[in-house]
Amino acid sequence: MNRFEEFETFVRVVEAGSLTAAAGQLKIAKSAVSRRLKELETRLGVQLMTRTTRQITLTESGRALYERALSLLADWNETEGTISSATAEVSGLIKVAAPLSFGVSHLGPAILDFMELYPGVEFDVDFNDRRIDLIAEGRDLAIRIGNLQDSGLIARKLASVKTVACASPAFIKANGLPEHPDDLEAYPELRYANRTQNGWDYTAPDGQRGRLRMTSRLSATNGEFLKDAAVRGKGVQIVPCFIIHRELREGRLVELLPDYAWGDLAAYAVYPPTRHLSSRVRAFVDFLVERFKDTPYWDVY
Repeated sequence: MNRFEEFETFVRVVEAGSLTAAAGQLKIAKSAVSRRLKELETRLGVQLMTRTTRQITLTESGRALYERALSLLADWNETEGTISSATAEVSGLIKVAAPLSFGVSHLGPAILDFMELYPGVEFDVDFNDRRIDLIAEGRDLAIRIGNLQDSGLIARKLASVKTVACASPAFIKANGLPEHPDDLEAYPELRYANRTQNGWDYTAPDGQRGRLRMTSRLSATNGEFLKDAAVRGKGVQIVPCFIIHRELREGRLVELLPDYAWGDLAAYAVYPPTRHLSSRVRAFVDFLVERFKDTPYWDVY
């Protein structure tokens, strides 16, 4: 038995949560998955997991092997990808997931430019703000905005993402220009509903930190809609620059408290360590890094 296949099968079972799901991802029979696991346990002389009809539970040995197998498979795929990318034609399907606003405004044009460079490449793009399971949904990579937590995924930073507070000139004329973040508590917030935190942490020019809580007047799951509401004077929005950079340049929105920092973020390309990174995916990620490097165009206004 190929040891790579044994480790890959073991990791897929752990991440998929069942032999049936792992078999579907590997495109082999469930009996073959079961056989590979049994042979791996026999060769190592330990029990790696306990299986019931509803769940799989790793033993202590299984947990140790899982962590080590992730590293070994990542090293293997990295080596294989490096060699193959030097000779393989950049062609085939790339399946990407990306948040809606960033995806349509910034990733979309990049995809079209990449397709012009590599006519043999095809894309299947899921523009959606939900956080998908890359392995379960068969995606090659995802674009994520935020401060990434340890998820077992490999992440490559594409660009910094500045966050600003803003409002329309009409709103400022009617409500006054704030001098301190505490002043914003009297203003209605246009709130992005998918954001998990309630409130905003900020850093003052002198390095002092504080926390702001605003009252939501309008909540929505789409940043473009909230931007339009801000332009029409419906409240204050604290938002990544990639959504509002044109409005800031054109004066339809005005940055509030520009000397304060609101927890700047970053854009990342993420992909599973157990998924072979093909030459086309590697070339696409390299293309995105080059496109968005240094100071991103959306932070210049």
